[in-house]
Amino acid sequence: MRQILIVASLLAAIVLFDGCRQKERAYFEKEIIFPEEITPEQKIKLSAYLTPTPQQYAWQQLELTAFIHFGMNTFTGREWGDGTEDPSVFQPTDFNAEQWVSVLQKAGFNMLILTAKHHDGFCLWPTKTTAHSVASSPWRGGQGNIVREVKNACDKYNMKFGVYLSPWDRNARSYGDSPAYNHLFIQQLTELLTQYGRIDEVWFDGANAEGPNGKRQIYDWKRFYQVIDSLQPQSVKAIMGNDIRWVGNESGLGRQTEWSVTPLQPDINESIVEENKRLGVSPMSEDLGSRKLIGEAKALYWYPSEVDVSIRPGWFYHPEEDHQVKTLAQLVDI
Repeated sequence: MRQILIVASLLAAIVLFDGCRQKERAYFEKEIIFPEEITPEQKIKLSAYLTPTPQQYAWQQLELTAFIHFGMNTFTGREWGDGTEDPSVFQPTDFNAEQWVSVLQKAGFNMLILTAKHHDGFCLWPTKTTAHSVASSPWRGGQGNIVREVKNACDKYNMKFGVYLSPWDRNARSYGDSPAYNHLFIQQLTELLTQYGRIDEVWFDGANAEGPNGKRQIYDWKRFYQVIDSLQPQSVKAIMGNDIRWVGNESGLGRQTEWSVTPLQPDINESIVEENKRLGVSPMSEDLGSRKLIGEAKALYWYPSEVDVSIRPGWFYHPEEDHQVKTLAQLVDI
């Protein structure tokens, strides 16, 4: 996260907002770190001068994004796979990426996010990091590449493309050996960000349970962010990223007042965890931007919410749930 504010300029801005006859106004991109001597009233005034980054602003103009959950779970009937799946089960014989994207375009969607890897660790592209991928499937003789075909279809229909890449990997043997797995994950992230053209969103799930060795992983979020900022600087980092936050539910509904200016940050290190605890905030908190909360904050961030909802009971396709698909009226109401 870029720090663009120093105490001197902040205090000068406060004088300005309190009535000084200066002509120049100060705006602060993405974050404001407050000095200790600032009052709650001054914090509230400054919050109105916090602005999004160009990437965040561009993302907010998209409005509708399709979140495609497709992978091993589509064929095993599960929502969360355990990483022991036989790759031969994955045989999407009727897969047609252009049909997906053309329908989404007609429906008014502006971006598609694909689950390139879910918690089972099965990769929808022929990665060099694991055999648990489409390259080990008999589909198209092991030469298939779901990510490639979906991205090509998005390019054809002028739709932006994002990737969901699960940090939790229930197949990777190195999961729980923090440095080794972080290296593997960065390799996967690098493949996706260097081999498929422009990527406009990277979606990091917050799930973090045990791997196949019974260990939990400490993710190197700082390095993950650095890789994205270096390779795809126009991309936003979502959910466990520091550009876009999870709204706190999967119902498709936000709060009655949904603030983009908030003291909340993703729990990516101990200091942030402690500050979120001090303020009593999490992605699921009802209050993320009241005057009282801003007055207690040490910093504020432009951190807009992404509201997600499935048209089915879960996120993956299961034919026995076809009668439970949300109606058009329900979706329009959302």
